Amino acid sequence: MQFIKYFGDDAYENIAMDSWLLYNLKPTEPVFALWQNKRAIIVGQNQNTFGEINQEYADTHDVQVVRRVSGGGAVYHDLGNICFTFFVPVEQSSSVNFKRFVKPMQDALQSIGIDAQITGRNDLEVDGKKVSGNAQRYVGGYLMHHGTLLWDTDVDAMVHALNVADEKFMTKAAKSVRARVGNIKDYAPQTKTLDEFIEALTYYLSDEGRDGELVLTDAQKAGIEAWRKDKFSTWEWNYGQSPKFDFQNHAKYQGGSIDVLANVEHGLIKKLNLTGDFLGVRDWRDIENRLIGQPFNPHTIEKQLTPEEVQQYFGDITQAELAALFTGDGAE
Repeated sequence: MQFIKYFGDDAYENIAMDSWLLYNLKPTEPVFALWQNKRAIIVGQNQNTFGEINQEYADTHDVQVVRRVSGGGAVYHDLGNICFTFFVPVEQSSSVNFKRFVKPMQDALQSIGIDAQITGRNDLEVDGKKVSGNAQRYVGGYLMHHGTLLWDTDVDAMVHALNVADEKFMTKAAKSVRARVGNIKDYAPQTKTLDEFIEALTYYLSDEGRDGELVLTDAQKAGIEAWRKDKFSTWEWNYGQSPKFDFQNHAKYQGGSIDVLANVEHGLIKKLNLTGDFLGVRDWRDIENRLIGQPFNPHTIEKQLTPEEVQQYFGDITQAELAALFTGDGAE
């Protein structure tokens, strides 16, 4: 197979590139790419981004959040992870099955001495540990099959990034994820570095180097950059495409207890109710309309309400505490 070189490690750009190539490349033979993202959470097309990620962790650790066009669950990427994509002409979507397209990567891993096994519908495991997850999207006669290869990813960061900030849940999740996930580096020959691993995979998948690079034109590159700018780096796509949901949270602070109930659609607050024993001197409903229609995230509070206003309407509850209610976090 020929291969395509992605531009860098920006997740907005790479996910845009995956999607643009699916819709526009139209290869006559299968093509593959091996690429990497810096720290990022990639959510499935049909997922509720707000419910899948720890937004506070993402903000404080510079983790990009991007929605892809394929289904499946949210995954964490970093520079210890290698992503792969196959673009394959397929006549009918009914003929698509995961194992057929997971098999080339299994073969590639086995060719360099890693005993990878296909498990379930779309995973690769080594020694019972999951090292690869896969997803697919079929459009107009072409299949994009893409997945991850955990070479030396930061599992602690993965655990924290993919869970809403609830410490009890986090503790249980950390044990579960660590028990199930493995890094390929632990099973590879000792002389293998990440660069050598990528080189070995490229050599195998390109028919032992006989198939070269498919070089994109300037027009194709411009199209990819436009998709990044107009869609894949936007809040409207990455958060606003989340399904409609109801959100409820409770916190008890030194300044009193407070509950939030919100109806969210297209990532925007449609209805909001705040109750509790907080001691505001003014009725918070005076400012309700300033919050309706705003993005559902803690920055909304910071942008719409000053600390002085929060004090008037919510007493000794601070702006930061009020904003934290919109992250899924709470305090007792």
